[in-house]
Amino acid sequence: MLVVMTTHATPEQVADVCTAIGHLGFEARPMPGGQRTAIGVVGNDRRVEDSTIAGLPGVAEVIHVSSPYKQVSREWKPESTVITLDNGVQIGGDAVVVMAGPCAVEGPEKLLEVAGIVADAGGVILRGGAYKPRTSPYSFQGLGPEGLKILAEARKAYGLAVITEAIDQESADAVAEVADIIQIGARNMQNFALLKHVGKLGRPVMLKRGMSATVKEWLLAAEYVLSAGNEQVILCERGIRSFDSATRNVMDITAVALARTLTHLPIIADPSHATGRRDMVPPVARASVAAGADGVMVETHPRPSEAFSDGPQALYPDQLKKLMGELGVISGALGRPLATLPKR
Repeated sequence: MLVVMTTHATPEQVADVCTAIGHLGFEARPMPGGQRTAIGVVGNDRRVEDSTIAGLPGVAEVIHVSSPYKQVSREWKPESTVITLDNGVQIGGDAVVVMAGPCAVEGPEKLLEVAGIVADAGGVILRGGAYKPRTSPYSFQGLGPEGLKILAEARKAYGLAVITEAIDQESADAVAEVADIIQIGARNMQNFALLKHVGKLGRPVMLKRGMSATVKEWLLAAEYVLSAGNEQVILCERGIRSFDSATRNVMDITAVALARTLTHLPIIADPSHATGRRDMVPPVARASVAAGADGVMVETHPRPSEAFSDGPQALYPDQLKKLMGELGVISGALGRPLATLPKR
C-alpha cells in the first residue's frame, strides 16, 4: 500500500500517518518527493484495511499496490531510480554505462593492463571476479581477498568504479569494503539470506537473473534487498537456460524491455554470459541497448586464450573499442549518450 500525502501536509501529519501504520503492525517508509511525500507500507503480504489511514489529516490518496514485488514496482515509484557511484558515474539516468573487464582477477599486472584497456575504450566500470563460484570444484575459484586488493589498485590507477561478485555473507562483507557495486550472481539469485544480508551493507547491489528464473521471480528477489533497506539495486539480464545448445544461454531481450515497464530499477544486460561466444557479444549488446538497457556488461581480455576462465566469450581490446563506438551510435539515436568518467 502507498499513502500519498497532500502537497501541504505537515511533518507532524506525516509522522501521525507513520504511527498509525505502525499500530496496524506494518512498517512505514516515508519517501519525500519534490512536491509531496508518499509513505510506503511494507511488511504486508495481504490487502491492508485503509479506512483508518485514508481519514487521517494530510492524506490525499491511498493506493493499493497490486504487484507482489511492491517496492520494486513502478506503482510504488513511477520515476526511474538513478544510482550514483563514488566516482560520479550514474546508472539508470540518461547515459548508458559500459562495464568491462576479465571474468576473473588473475593478478595485479594483468588486471592493471585490462583496466587501462577498459578506460582507454571509454568504459566507466571495471568488472572482475575475486570470488568465482564455478560448476566444477576443480576450476579456478578466484584470488579472494587478494583479488579485492588488486581491484582497489586498479580503481585508484584509472578512476574506474569496481563491480565484483559476492558468493556468501562472509565474502559480501569483504566485497562491500572495496567494491562500488556488489554483484549477486545467477546461482545466488534466490539465496534469500544473502539478499537480506547485502541489503544491510549500504552498497549498490547488482542482481543477476537466475538461469531458470521468471521475470516475476527475479523482481521478487530484488524485493528482498529493498525490503532490507537498500534501494540501490540494479537488475542484470544474463540469459536463461534453454533446450538449444547453440549458445551458452538464451538472451531474453524481451525481459529487458519488459522490466523497464514493471520496475523503476536500472537494467543492465550481460551478453557475454548470455551467449558464451565472442562473435555474438557485440550484436546482442547492441540489441540490448536498443531494447532499453541502461548499460551492458562485457568481458574483455588482452589475450583471451590465456584467460583463467571464460576466454571464448572475452572480447579482444580492439573489439571492445569498436563495440563502444557502435553502442554510442545506438544510444545516441535514442537520445542517450554513453557514460563517461568524470574528470579527475
